[in-house]
Amino acid sequence: MLYTFGGIIFIFIMTTLGAATVFFFKKEISNNIQKIFLGFAAGIMIAASVFGLILPSLEAAKNLGFIPWIPTSIGFFIGVAAILILDKIVPHLHPSTNKIEGISSSMKRTSLLITAVTLHNIPEGMAVGLAFSLAAQNPDNSSLLTAATGLALGIGIQNFPEGAAVSLPLRREGLSPKKSFIYGSLSGIVEPIFGAFTIFITANTILAMPWLLSAAAGAMMYVVIEELIPEAHLGEDSDIGTVSVLAGFTIMMILDVALG
Repeated sequence: MLYTFGGIIFIFIMTTLGAATVFFFKKEISNNIQKIFLGFAAGIMIAASVFGLILPSLEAAKNLGFIPWIPTSIGFFIGVAAILILDKIVPHLHPSTNKIEGISSSMKRTSLLITAVTLHNIPEGMAVGLAFSLAAQNPDNSSLLTAATGLALGIGIQNFPEGAAVSLPLRREGLSPKKSFIYGSLSGIVEPIFGAFTIFITANTILAMPWLLSAAAGAMMYVVIEELIPEAHLGEDSDIGTVSVLAGFTIMMILDVALG
């Protein structure tokens, strides 16, 4: 329980630290820095989805006597479908493209900016919660706890640029540094909430773990492919975004192997 609490709180703290960058940058952030932030977050999420969610899903399915790829594949596309539906319904704004998505709404631009990142933080919180829940269901397998810790660490690292991705555009929209910081920090509060909720509802649901783990992976991969990677390659000097994606992937892979 101590590790679990620490893990879900850590990812929120890292979002808060990222949001604090609004006190050190001017209203505008260079395109290259933005590409680095987005690319790095994308790489972390790709590796976290593969090593922290899909592989454990396959292993859990095998241990339960299923044909491993069936629940993992089904769960993956359930996660994709869930975040796709939310992406089409919930009004939100992506600052890098200045494009409003979702159903028509009278919400302010600042609210739409916050909603965009908050929406994408939900599968990240669920992913960490599921990893710790799986570890709690298998107390004799210490590698699952270290893997969950590694996943929380990786998600936390990529939450730093995500926090900045909320607070800096809000500052550019005219909010004060203090308000931009507070809203940027609160955009990550859904992670510990959904993390704790996921742990609670899966405490005695071992049979559902393969589907749930891969569903979280599918939701995260949708965010990466639909938004993070394209936004990291906008304009010229797209190599910066590419290298950042690969760097993020490598760091998350190292964390998973070293801690596993």
